[in-house]
Amino acid sequence: MINKSNLLKQVAVTGLIICAYSMPAIAQSKGIKDKALAPASKFDLSHWNITLPADENRDGKVDRVSVKDIQKYSHPDFFYLDDQDRMVFTAPNKGAKTKNTSNTRSELRYMLRGKNTRIKTHSGKNNFAVQARKDSDKYGSVGGRMDATLHVDHVARRAGNPNKKAAFSTVVGQIHAVKYDNTRSGFGYGNEPIKIYYKKRPDHETGSVYWNYERNLAKDDTNRTDVSYPVWGYKPDNPTSPGANGIALGEEFSYTINVHKNTMYLTFSSPTKPTVTAQINLANNIDANGNVDELDNKYSYGGDSLYFKAGNYNQCSTKKSSNEWSIACPGTGDWEIDKANGDYAQVTFSKLVVGDSTAP
Repeated sequence: MINKSNLLKQVAVTGLIICAYSMPAIAQSKGIKDKALAPASKFDLSHWNITLPADENRDGKVDRVSVKDIQKYSHPDFFYLDDQDRMVFTAPNKGAKTKNTSNTRSELRYMLRGKNTRIKTHSGKNNFAVQARKDSDKYGSVGGRMDATLHVDHVARRAGNPNKKAAFSTVVGQIHAVKYDNTRSGFGYGNEPIKIYYKKRPDHETGSVYWNYERNLAKDDTNRTDVSYPVWGYKPDNPTSPGANGIALGEEFSYTINVHKNTMYLTFSSPTKPTVTAQINLANNIDANGNVDELDNKYSYGGDSLYFKAGNYNQCSTKKSSNEWSIACPGTGDWEIDKANGDYAQVTFSKLVVGDSTAP
């Protein structure tokens, strides 16, 4: 985490006065606009915007920083460079959230349009499609590839519902589908063909890395669930400690999501673990094990508009209900208190690159 001395150095450089330690940081601390301090000074963020777990302009909406503004932007609590010029994303359990989620995030969203805001966010030109999609050649790209190297520094240590799958976890990379106003085509539900998770229970020395494929169905369809595939360690409902097969906090690993033509190819690597690969066709309902999933959309995500996301999507929701994603994690909304109590997630990236898909 950024410490007070580092923050004071940033203040001295920028000439800003930031009262981050006298009042709750979510309400009071301000992003710093200085190119030398910005993660974009070390990473190519020319096509990324970011969503933060704050509402500092008090407009009742979660704060987003545009592709243009992120080039000179950092946040002393939630988005900054560490002393090794790595990009840090932090999200407390309680904070401002986007619509239709109970979880906070400090997370980048890839914008194929770059700074050209004349192209709308949900336009095909700003998103990619699989080759099988009708008029896929009119999209910003057919497929795409994201490569990342990172380590997870911290996941929330307390949960009111510790046995729910999402407890003690965060999402560090994903592909998201655009939500359509009209879903009669069987697409546009806004689901995720992949979410990469890291989960570590507080009494375990290591955690598990796994990825989920969400069946591409309507929200009220009871079969719209995530199908989990373990990488290192176990699926999220397995309480067994991964031991030497898991990934420790602070231990580096890498992932590649390569959507080429209609297939999503995945590669997970680590200096201390065997490389794991997987693939799944995003235009049919054959799962990653090669079996037909009769419960999934027959054409998977073959009619959707898609985009990459990366960073830290904290899964420790403070929501209390019977919903599987309601983890009842504690949080006050005061960053200093929540940090001291361990009620947050933090992820650090040393590499993040997006480009055209590559043939396997």
